[in-house]
Parts: sequence; C-alpha cells; structure tokens
Amino acid sequence: MRPPHVPVLLGPLLSVCAPVSGVWLDGTFGAGGYARALAGAGAARVIGIDRDPAALCLAEPWLPDWQGRILLREGTFGELDRIAAEEGAVPLDGVVLDLGVSSMQLDEAERGFSFGKEARLDMRMSQSGTSAHDLVNQAAEEHLADILFLYGEERAARRIARAIVQARPVETTTELAAIVAACLPRPGPGQSHPATRTFQALRIAVNDEYGELARGLAAAERVLRPGGLLAVVTFHSVEDRMVKRFLAPPAGPSRHAPQADGGAPAWDPVTRKAIEPDAAELAANPRARSARLRVGRRTGAPARRLDPVVLGMPVLKGRAGR
Repeated sequence: MRPPHVPVLLGPLLSVCAPVSGVWLDGTFGAGGYARALAGAGAARVIGIDRDPAALCLAEPWLPDWQGRILLREGTFGELDRIAAEEGAVPLDGVVLDLGVSSMQLDEAERGFSFGKEARLDMRMSQSGTSAHDLVNQAAEEHLADILFLYGEERAARRIARAIVQARPVETTTELAAIVAACLPRPGPGQSHPATRTFQALRIAVNDEYGELARGLAAAERVLRPGGLLAVVTFHSVEDRMVKRFLAPPAGPSRHAPQADGGAPAWDPVTRKAIEPDAAELAANPRARSARLRVGRRTGAPARRLDPVVLGMPVLKGRAGR
C-alpha cells in the first residue's frame, strides 16, 4: 500500500546531514516519514510536531514500535523552541521542516484543500480557526485581491476577487474553481489548472504559512547548538527565497540579508544551492517536482532579531509586525 504521504528529497537530506546523531526535531511531522528516517539513520531521539490532529491519530498504531525514540506533540513549528525546552531537548542537534500541504490533506476531499475534489471550502491544517470558506465569503474584495496577489502571485487577482464577491455565497471547492476558471484563459496542454494559484493563496492565508515559516526559522536559530543542522524543504519560490535569505551570510549593509548582532554569520551554508529531486524521484513521486532542499549549519553567533520583510516574506496590509 502506498503511504499517505511520501517525504520528498529524503535521500539527499540524509546524505547531506550525515552522520545523523543526537536529538532532532521534525517540525512538520505529517505521516512521520522524516522522523522515522532520522531515527533509523542514528538520531537518539526525534521530537515530531504537527498542527493537524489527524497526524497524531495516524501515528498511534506505529509510534510504540520506536520505544520512545520518536515523540509526537501537537503544535506549530513556530513553537519548536518552546516545545523542545518542555521536552528537555535544548539545545537540539538538528531541525527538519517540510513545508506546504501534505498528501494526506490534499487527498482527503472533506478537508477542502483540492479543487479536484468537491467539498466544502476549508483548508485548515489545524482543523480550527478561520477557514477558506470564511475568507471567500466574508473578506472585503480588496483584502481578497491582496491575498491572491501576494500569496498566490496571481496577476488576475482583482478580477478574480470581484467575481468571487459577486458570486457569494461560495460553498464548495468546485464552485470556487469554476468561478476562477471563468476569469482566466483556458489552460494549454501541460499547464496547471487556472485555480491553482487561488487555492494556494487561500491555503497560505488560512494557515498563516509565511508567518509560521518566519517564526519557525527564528525558533530553530534560537534552539540549535553550534554545529547543529537546519534542513528545509520548500515547494515554491517565495518559501525558497525566505529560506535562502535566512541562511545567507551577512555581506555588509543589505536589505536582503538579515544581520546577526555584531555582523557575525549565524549560519554556514551546507548546500551552496538548492537541491532538487532527480529523475528517479520525480518518476516515483510527481508531487516532488517543485521541491527544493536547503541545509545550513548553526554557528556560535547570537540568535538574531529577524524582520520577516527582510526575508522577502509577503505581508498583507495590517499584518506587518505580527
């Protein structure tokens, strides 16, 4: 049986991070693929974090087999330093973050993530709080357009937002996909569905994914020991840009490189450029096609006060400084 979520770039990650030892934290646990691989590769203990209660339930049958070497906690990876401290695991030897939505969430129609499956709009990873249904039916047209443009890089954001507002109430994923498709040209062979960027933008907004990434990177910097490793798998250009700038050494005064106190670099790059999946992985798992892996090694420099905007994080009006 195919696992509910296939971890991408797992082989390259283990190779780059070898030898794996000590205590690691998997900030995006999902189906536990990275956590089990890290424990199997030599980690003494792996703390897994996931905001989705379904991930905790899915792990219940196999978690006891690891005899306490894998521990699972509900929460967000922006809280990873607090959770690690509560487990007596500070400083950590390594942190892994696998960003974006999981295959489990996409494949479960009732979660409302996919325009390919009819369901009530939802998209909440934590299954609580503001949903995509709330945003689509309650947000002001201007705010909705900003979400689509900043988080989905959708050029037709204003046209789509206007059409959504005019069509309210919008109840299901397929209703929304049809509204968006009517605003855009028919896709050519091999092109993605017209609603792809809109669904991405709404999902990012609902789960505050960019804000969570900025908080997670800062938390990892605070909690990793000198020499500890941070490995991040991203799935689109904005995430990759944020991680690249975060790990970049300071190069003098620059609006593109967050500075550590005194100008000392907080990270030594382990990967000089992002690692991409090879042909064999793409053949086995087409969802890996946009994945990029970057790894950095923590120095002894003090943790920085990071400005998410300097990392290249898109910020909606009224969200700066959050």
